[in-house]
Amino acid sequence: MIDLNFKYKELIKILSKEAPFTPDVSLILGSGLGDFADRIEKFKTISTTSLPGYPPSTIAGHEGKIHFCKFSGKNILIFQGRIHFYEGYPLSQCMLPVFISYKLNTKKIFLTNAAGGVNLNFSPGNLMLISSFNGMNIKKELTDLIGITSFEGKNNFKNFPSESFNNIIRKASKETNLSLKEGVYWYNKGPAYETPAEIKMVAKMGGDAVGMSTAHEAVFAAYLGMETSSVSLITNMAAGISQNKLSHKEVTDTAILAKDKFEKLVKMILLHI
Repeated sequence: MIDLNFKYKELIKILSKEAPFTPDVSLILGSGLGDFADRIEKFKTISTTSLPGYPPSTIAGHEGKIHFCKFSGKNILIFQGRIHFYEGYPLSQCMLPVFISYKLNTKKIFLTNAAGGVNLNFSPGNLMLISSFNGMNIKKELTDLIGITSFEGKNNFKNFPSESFNNIIRKASKETNLSLKEGVYWYNKGPAYETPAEIKMVAKMGGDAVGMSTAHEAVFAAYLGMETSSVSLITNMAAGISQNKLSHKEVTDTAILAKDKFEKLVKMILLHI
């Protein structure tokens, strides 16, 4: 088992010293959504390659930077890029942005991702508020789920995902006149995209979108007591629904087209936090 406090002691020490403020909210940017970090005021930027033990990102669209930003009087911690299980890292390392947020005393965390649409009422470019995740028995001991032990936690699963945070996101979508879908995010560990047969199974079991991140981050953040909400950008329809061959380029291309819409929503969310 892994003691994150011990494993990342030096990393947390460095970031605690470098942090210009205590963040009001942390934001993890998914595939193709990293441009948002360049659209608000930055106070300090730290390359993750300069931090001891921080896994390097190997995926296009994930810059590997941590930004301390300001917007409308709010202190924001932005992770421009995330760590994926399919890159070959254990889930305990994939939790690092969440763990850093917690150790810097962040109370809220907003997770974003690019996802494949399963719900036939969705189309590329839609935004989906995640109402639930598949395969996540959140009462299951976290040691079984991600192999972590010996850390302080709140075990706060009574309000997961955070309904108050979700309501802020719903309000923000109305005020920006943006359509916001809601649905179940089905986590797949990757690295391969799902097959058409798997997508049929996901649809029958109630999944609305599929992806390779976020679920474990959300569970861990909730366990640590942070208010947690997540939004997916539907960048493509999943295998068997789309007639096109799936590719990461399609994911990033659609995210680029949707970045203005995404920026409007996130900035309005930050105004209401």
